[in-house]
Amino acid sequence: MGSDAKVYTLAEVSAHNTPKDCWLVVNGKVYDVTKFLEDHPGGDDVLLSSTGKDATDDFEDVGHSTTARAMMDEYYIGEIDTATIPEKVKYTAPSQPHYNQDKTSEFIIKLLQFLVPLAILGLAVAVRIYTKSE
Repeated sequence: MGSDAKVYTLAEVSAHNTPKDCWLVVNGKVYDVTKFLEDHPGGDDVLLSSTGKDATDDFEDVGHSTTARAMMDEYYIGEIDTATIPEKVKYTAPSQPHYNQDKTSEFIIKLLQFLVPLAILGLAVAVRIYTKSE
């Protein structure tokens, strides 16, 4: 795994996506996992579904053991040219309109948030006193 490691493009790695020829990209490294497909505890479908892309997130999300990570070394065949991996698109939620659509002043809203629970509490105490006196 020195500096003389072969560098592959994502297009080259993506071509290896069958049960007879399966390569994966994890943490910037390329692995030929063809011989491991039958032995993978999660089944070969899991590995095959991670071909043609950076499978690092898929790999990390599962929480592989240190033994599993050590096993990867025997399948290592080179590095990925990171310039060929498309950037992840960050999801940005659509902007939500402010909840205060009717332009009620902030002061009145704060006042009501204080007074309404206080009125409910006062009413509950009054009902309690009234029902006890009978």
